[in-house]
Amino acid sequence: MRPTICLMKNVRAVAGLAAIAVLANGAIASFSQSTARAQAPQLGSQALTLRSDVQEANAKTGVITARGNVQIFYPARQIQATAAQAQYFSRERRIVLSGNVYVLQQGNSLRGETVTYLIDEGRFVALPQTPKQVESIYLVPEATPVASPSPAAPFSANPQIQTPTKPQPKTNP
Repeated sequence: MRPTICLMKNVRAVAGLAAIAVLANGAIASFSQSTARAQAPQLGSQALTLRSDVQEANAKTGVITARGNVQIFYPARQIQATAAQAQYFSRERRIVLSGNVYVLQQGNSLRGETVTYLIDEGRFVALPQTPKQVESIYLVPEATPVASPSPAAPFSANPQIQTPTKPQPKTNP
């Protein structure tokens, strides 16, 4: 079974994770073939789940490193990602994925060698492996036709002009 850590959106909540609580005197804890889970019920929708073969957490730096078959699930932002390695910098609120990175968000995808996700900005920055390029695939919705107004009466170069008739005087019997 691969280790799992659920990271909260709130930086202070990250410091309270079971993975960090296991740390003794700020030393690096390594999780191998085990599972660590921490999730506050009220913040469940904001949880970011990180799965990998090995994970390390450093309480002094606030950095969590995951290596080997990394999977990230962030339902609040509809993000799924895979990579060879990921580092979560809790104080800076950013995630750096490296090694054959694939990100899927709302049907749009991104591939690159290194992808940085800036959590507060909701922004990805992707770098390719040289000499390759970053690849993005975006779903572009069909344009909805603009409702046009009713067509006006057709234009005629020779309109028929009608002469108004004079009203007839009324006769009294």
